[in-house]
Amino acid sequence: MAIQQITIVGTGLIGGSLGLALRHAGFMGRIVGCDKRPVLDAAQARGAIDYVEADVARAIVDSDVVVLAAPVGYILSQLELIAHLTNPDALITDTGSTKQLFVERARALFGDAAKHRVLPGHPMAGKEVGGIENADADLFREAVWLITPVEAGQHYTARQQEYLDLIGMIGARVIALDAERHDRLCAWISHLPQMIATALASSLREQFGDDEALTLIGGRALREMTRIAHSPYSMWRDIALTNTGNIEDALLRFEQQVAHLRENLRGPGLREMFQSANQWPGSSRR
Repeated sequence: MAIQQITIVGTGLIGGSLGLALRHAGFMGRIVGCDKRPVLDAAQARGAIDYVEADVARAIVDSDVVVLAAPVGYILSQLELIAHLTNPDALITDTGSTKQLFVERARALFGDAAKHRVLPGHPMAGKEVGGIENADADLFREAVWLITPVEAGQHYTARQQEYLDLIGMIGARVIALDAERHDRLCAWISHLPQMIATALASSLREQFGDDEALTLIGGRALREMTRIAHSPYSMWRDIALTNTGNIEDALLRFEQQVAHLRENLRGPGLREMFQSANQWPGSSRR
């Protein structure tokens, strides 16, 4: 049976953008939003959701898909809350930035049925500012949407595949990863860059205060390096708590590289590191 109703729990930047994207892509079913009432009213006014419901138990009634789109800690608590409230045929998915704890929690709650009832997800898209006011129907276009199936190599159910088809309709590219590998990779490609930006911006403020000269003469490199430093602590606190080991490892290895740079400002190691960095395929070349 085709998906007739989707409930989005958390209608901020990601959840609101998902609602807008689904509607713009031609999804004809109902979209129910669950959040605080002022957020829901704003999401409905923007056309991201059709119906508002502040109580999650009522919001998921008759839903074919429930999307948990909130900070990771809240996602984990809501998964436990709705585990026995959703219809057995309903699909539960999420947009959290860490996946291993979510997968473990799903297994604990649903047992062998977890692989059919839960499909963990993580859109690699976002902004340094949150909130429904910043939601964008094109946020996921050409972005990767990571999926970490509960069981490696599992075949998707018809409901899971239909949801993945909707993700494709909004312009995202689905890639499946093991949850453990997901968390390690994201520690390096997402979580470490955030910590670096936060540390750099904090250091600049500590050294120079609100000196206008920095913003007047700071160029593109500084803006790009510090842009995500404006990201909300409320989201990153949960990421740090649920991916601590991987982030610690990434930070330690980065600290070692920075120390090597410091020790080689007048030595051959500086050139060697620049040469190594230039060869990384992710480096942008213009």
